Amino acid sequence: MATTNDLKNGMVLKLEGGELWSVVEFQHVKPGKGGAFVRTKLKNVLSGKVVDKTFNAGVKVEVANVDKREMQYSYKDGDDFVFMDTETYDMVNVPSVTVGSAANYMLENTTATVAFNEGSALYVELPAAVELTIANTEPGLQGDRSTGGTKPATLETGAEIKVPLFITTGEKVKVDTRSGEYLGRA
Repeated sequence: MATTNDLKNGMVLKLEGGELWSVVEFQHVKPGKGGAFVRTKLKNVLSGKVVDKTFNAGVKVEVANVDKREMQYSYKDGDDFVFMDTETYDMVNVPSVTVGSAANYMLENTTATVAFNEGSALYVELPAAVELTIANTEPGLQGDRSTGGTKPATLETGAEIKVPLFITTGEKVKVDTRSGEYLGRA
């Protein structure tokens, strides 16, 4: 247990029926009249929903123990993704629902951060950018080059992204894992 005076960015709180919320930002406010309070912006760890919440100063809040581990993606087993802990070599099955959109940018042996709470995986976090090969894309047409347009391309993971017209099949590109945008050639 901690009080609202101990809040820090990145801290994970267990609120309202056991839901986990990460502190995005907080501000202690001492108005001229009345008691002090803490204004926070909280992000739901599982759904990603962001809410504003106000606490009275000094109120006790439950801090959740979130264990973030560096893990290596090994293979897909049915609907689960199997990760190996890089320190203990333990194999952990993570459901595809938990992996979410990160699956679009993961190849075997990709290193990711997996967050756990009470033994269950909460989310999988990839590096901000990854290098992947273009598996298939249509050639750009001669007249299209002056417009600086984009075309669809399929990555080796099966995900579709938009790339500039000059990119060809077989090239390595950098992709932003948060937005799925093309960042440049690798």
